[in-house]
Amino acid sequence: METRCNFWLPKKKRFCANTLLKDSEFCGNHTQRSNGQWIPCPIHPSHSVLEENLQSHLKRCPFYKQAQSLLLQPYYQEGINAGKEQQGDQNFSSEMKRNAVHSMTPFQFSQLINKIKSVHASLCNDIRDSFKIPQACDIWTNRQVDRTLPFQEKHVMQQASILGNLEEFGVLKVKSETSVEEEDDVPAVVEFGAGRGYLTQVLADCYGIKKILLVERKSYKLKADRSLRQKESVTLERLRIDIEDLKLDDVESLQGVPYLAIGKHLCGPATDMTLRCCIREQCDDSPSESTCHMISLAIATCCHHLCQWKHYINKQYMLNSGISKDDFNAMTWFTSWAVDADHGSDLSGTDWSFDLQIRENEHVESDLNTYEVRDMVKDMKAVDRAIVGLMCKDIIDVGRFMWLKEHGLECELVKYVQSNISPENRLLVGRQKS
Repeated sequence: METRCNFWLPKKKRFCANTLLKDSEFCGNHTQRSNGQWIPCPIHPSHSVLEENLQSHLKRCPFYKQAQSLLLQPYYQEGINAGKEQQGDQNFSSEMKRNAVHSMTPFQFSQLINKIKSVHASLCNDIRDSFKIPQACDIWTNRQVDRTLPFQEKHVMQQASILGNLEEFGVLKVKSETSVEEEDDVPAVVEFGAGRGYLTQVLADCYGIKKILLVERKSYKLKADRSLRQKESVTLERLRIDIEDLKLDDVESLQGVPYLAIGKHLCGPATDMTLRCCIREQCDDSPSESTCHMISLAIATCCHHLCQWKHYINKQYMLNSGISKDDFNAMTWFTSWAVDADHGSDLSGTDWSFDLQIRENEHVESDLNTYEVRDMVKDMKAVDRAIVGLMCKDIIDVGRFMWLKEHGLECELVKYVQSNISPENRLLVGRQKS
């Protein structure tokens, strides 16, 4: 304990376990910062540096070599999947979104809630439950796999249901043990936001996928990678790159190879960037010369509060629905309400419009000269806030679903697990029309 950091962690009810810095009572994370000007590192904004030390830091930043190496790769093109930026487009932080909502008048806030309810009622009624656990995944659901791989039932249920929905959609097929030379229905898989790669691990174990490309900008301890590389029939490649900058057409190993695109919980704009990345040829004015093409996809969306107007894939759908850029920013802030409530019981059986109507009537009766939006938000029941948040999530995801249909895919937007397993339970699944 004498060599450990003396910073008390109240949530964990213990001291920090990191090693002390020399001549300090704390580790590097908890040593008091200098009062100088701290700025994000221009190479990688995950960390900050004193402005006066910037030049020396740039020469020894651990991300420098990685950034230089990435610039030389043929598949790197800065911002290729970010979407067309228009004048005035910028990223809005959660604080900026909250402040914009709180600056509304009560009447404007009520009008926006009414608009959300109206759009949701007209466009979002066909999101069906589709919780599928295919027989092919029995080796995982029954824990008959490598015991060194982490096992959490809720994650396995989500992974199995994603694959079950692909199987039901006719994308994945269980290979018969007698047919050794059976042609692959899915020649390759690209997992976006792959993290530790466990979704692909389940896919390889249960459906015999042989060619795998994992895309992830962060570095992880890669147990799944090691397990996959031990399979003699599997070819595995991992690209450490932001989806925003990935030109998939120029990845050498995918040339001439049709692929399945998958992603479990692609946070916020990462979903929009992935869709652009995979359907590049339909988005560009000039045709692509690449021979790789996406045959199908399954993307579980999440973290809608991080979505940004500048990256969103279907702005025209929002505008046609009467939702402006400012409305969209407010809606993305509302989506955080969907995961604030207790989801032990599913909200799908709740009379959404009735619950919200009661609250609005109460607001109208209040003194609007002193009653501010922040007061209205505080007075809303948790279940009412959750309903508004879920409506906003649905509207955002339906826009993505409609964009895929406009670009020639057969697709569905479904709830692939119950909300008590994960409140982030929407799945986009689709395939190219035959």
